[in-house]
Amino acid sequence: MSKVLVLYYSSYGHIETLANAIAEGARATGAHVDVKRVPETVPLEIAQGAHFKLDQAAPVATVAELEHYDAIIVGTGTRFGRISSQLAAFLDAAGGLWARGALNGKVGAAFTSTASQHGGQETTLFSIITNLLHFGMTIVGLDYGFQGQLGVDEVVGGSPYGATTIAAGDGSRQPSAAELDGARYLGKRVADTANKLFG
Repeated sequence: MSKVLVLYYSSYGHIETLANAIAEGARATGAHVDVKRVPETVPLEIAQGAHFKLDQAAPVATVAELEHYDAIIVGTGTRFGRISSQLAAFLDAAGGLWARGALNGKVGAAFTSTASQHGGQETTLFSIITNLLHFGMTIVGLDYGFQGQLGVDEVVGGSPYGATTIAAGDGSRQPSAAELDGARYLGKRVADTANKLFG
């Protein structure tokens, strides 16, 4: 079976929750799945003052590890319609992998969180996907086989470009059942694809 990495950055835990749901979906295929986070770059006293969720269970990833996975599913909260500086710094450090083509042909996917329904989810997903395409990866989206992204009877994230959640302006909203289902679906789709290619 394939090896899948769910790689994320989460300030307040919403992305962490999605990452674990994605991992659950991927594990359901029999794939080996690791959940890791990128290093925090905000000074500790500032992160504490902003009430960042600092007690996350996932170990911190290194760039060197990335080439040992068949699939990498990358997530971060949006920052003005693009990826967080923490994730950007991590991916920017992967130039050596890019130069060697170490990630060419691997499977990639994206997930994100915004405060509002129209807070830049798709542009953030595309900013992740753009990085993955430059690394030579094959992209898997949240296809419309997941019908939960089509409803209009409740506020719900989800996009054909990746799994998403909406956190509310004060961060009080946690991922909904439908959003977690979308995350599991994405994880399964990525792992199924990687299993076919590498399993």
